[in-house]
Amino acid sequence: MTIAPVLTIAGSDSSGGAGVQADLKTMTMLGCFGMSAITALTAQNTLGVQGICPVPAEFLKQQIAAVCEDIPPAAVKVGMVYDTPQILAIAEAVAQYQLPHVVVDPVMVATSGDPLLKQQAQQALTEQLFPLAELLTPNLPEAEQLTGTSITSPPQMEQAARQLSETYHTAVLLKGGHSVGSCNDLLYAAGTATWFSGQRTDTPNTHGTGCTLSSAIAANLAKGYSLPQAIARAKGYITAALSAGLNLGAGSGPLDHTLGGKDIFTWMNGAPDAIQE
Repeated sequence: MTIAPVLTIAGSDSSGGAGVQADLKTMTMLGCFGMSAITALTAQNTLGVQGICPVPAEFLKQQIAAVCEDIPPAAVKVGMVYDTPQILAIAEAVAQYQLPHVVVDPVMVATSGDPLLKQQAQQALTEQLFPLAELLTPNLPEAEQLTGTSITSPPQMEQAARQLSETYHTAVLLKGGHSVGSCNDLLYAAGTATWFSGQRTDTPNTHGTGCTLSSAIAANLAKGYSLPQAIARAKGYITAALSAGLNLGAGSGPLDHTLGGKDIFTWMNGAPDAIQE
């Protein structure tokens, strides 16, 4: 028996709600074999990030090589990266191993507002890694930082997604969860904009949602779904995980990757393949 192997290249979250831990839980729940290359150890919980211990770029390369030379991944999710040497190491590995279905979540700050990417590394991230991605998944604050523009309306979301897509020659999923009111996401790919409607869940526990969404998209791409299908299924999974009502910690708690004990196979069979407006 074989199942699709998926690699996450990201930071570790000691509290288990985000980062590599969230990625591996998501990949497992979606029927994939999760593998990891860790960019940094973080001391964090639902209240914030207390410390970051980055992994040397050479050791990061060793981790990626060990995975790719034995169990080649069918998709890759890139999350938190800390500095320029790490970014260059990841870009080199993507090219060397011709890694497929690379989903880059441009993690710059944690949900708590703590910075996770060195400021001087942003240029390397955009110039070296973004053009190698099949999909970028910025949220609204990240897209504002990347484009230098304010994004407060659907037309501005379309403009920003188009700008990012055309600049870096890749598809862009601009996540609308930070907007007031709706939480619709916008995919801009190959010159076409596709809206994915979202159901906002009334909960303060959103720690790790970005990590979970990007790894869920990668997992669905690894299983052979098209990009719109992978996004729609990932959004359905996120909604179910938020709606499960998990309440842990004194701050912004994690979502429930186990869907509150729901039958994952029943959920997967009912998940939408694409949602368009």
